[in-house]
Amino acid sequence: MTGVGGRSKTAGLKLRRLHKSFGTFEVLHDISLDIEAGEFVVFVGPSGCGKSTLLRLIAGLEAASAGDVFIGGTDVTERDPSERGIAMVFQTYALYPHMTVGENMGFGLKAAKRPKAEIERKVREAADALKLTDYLDRRPGQLSGGQRQRVAIGRAIVREPDVFLFDEPLSNLDAELRVDMRIEIARLHRQLGNTMIYVTHDQTEAMTLADKIIVLRSGRIEQVGSPRALYDDPDNVFVAGFIGSPAMNILDAVVDEKGGLRIGEDRLPADPQLPPLAPGRRVKVGVRPEHLLVGSSQKEGIAMDVEFTEFLGGTSYLYGVVAGGQRLTVESRRGFVAKTGTMLRLTAEAADLRLFDENGERIR
Repeated sequence: MTGVGGRSKTAGLKLRRLHKSFGTFEVLHDISLDIEAGEFVVFVGPSGCGKSTLLRLIAGLEAASAGDVFIGGTDVTERDPSERGIAMVFQTYALYPHMTVGENMGFGLKAAKRPKAEIERKVREAADALKLTDYLDRRPGQLSGGQRQRVAIGRAIVREPDVFLFDEPLSNLDAELRVDMRIEIARLHRQLGNTMIYVTHDQTEAMTLADKIIVLRSGRIEQVGSPRALYDDPDNVFVAGFIGSPAMNILDAVVDEKGGLRIGEDRLPADPQLPPLAPGRRVKVGVRPEHLLVGSSQKEGIAMDVEFTEFLGGTSYLYGVVAGGQRLTVESRRGFVAKTGTMLRLTAEAADLRLFDENGERIR
C-alpha cells in the first residue's frame, strides 16, 4: 500500500538540524536524527526537555525555526499536517461525547468524504484489532479510560498513516491500565508494522516499548540507542541516572596508586584489562543496584549504613549512606533484608563499573 505522495505505508524519517525558538527562548538545538521505517522510537526526558515540541514539529503542528523534516524521503517541512501522512494520538482523548465509538473512529474519514462502505470497513477492522467491536455503539462517557484511549488510537489507525505519533498517551491512566495499554500498543506495532514515535517522561515505558530510545535534555539529544545499550553503556551521568529504575548509583571517587577507586577510606577494584587512570584523578563511579554484592570480608568493598529496606517479595532494595554522605541503592534478588543501622560491606566486579569525569561525561 502507498500513502500520501506515493510514500510507502511504512516510512522512515530524517530530521536535519532542527531548531525551534519561541521568541528569544530556544527550545530545540540542532536536532538531527534518522528513524528507520517500521521502528518504534521513544523520545524520553524530563519535563521541559523539548520532546513534545519535537513531536509537534514532525507532525507539522509547530513550524521549525530552522532545519528540515523528511518523511519517507519526501521533504515535508513546509507541508500542512494533513499532507504529511501522519496520525497523532494525544494525551487527552479528544473524543466527541455525543458520537458513538464507531462515529468517533470514522469521523476523520467522513470529513474527508470517503465512501460510507470504506469507512465502515476500516472502523470495523480497527475495532477488531483493538478489541472494541462490542463497544462501537456506545458513547465515550460509557467507557473506561483505557477504552477511550483505544478509541483514540483506533481513530488514528483508520487513516492508515505512514507514521504514528503518540504524545504521552498513557499519562492519564492509572498504573494497572498503563501496563495493559503498553502491551496493547506493543502488540499493535507488531501487527501493523508502521513506524511509531512515542513521547513519554516515563523511562519504564521507554524501556519496555522502544526499539530505539532518544534521550533529550534541555532541547538537545543526550544519547540514542537501544534500551539495553543505554542501560549498560550510558554516555553521561544524566543518561545513567535517567534510564533504569532504580537509577544507576553515582559516587564521587579518587583514583589511587594501583588504579583502584577510593571512596572515602573504602576502595573499589580497578579493571586490570584497561589502562590505569592517573593517580589522584577525581572521577564519578557508576554502578547499577543489581551489580552491588554483600562482601565476604570486612576489609574489601565500601561500607554502607542501611537506612531503609524495601521488601518486594523476590527482590529487595536496600537504601543507605556511604562515605561522604553519598546515597546508595542495592538490589538483592534473594529477598535479603537488613535492619536500619546495619553496616554492610559491598563489592562489585570491576567490569560492572562505569567511570565518568567530573563533568559527568563517560570515560570508560
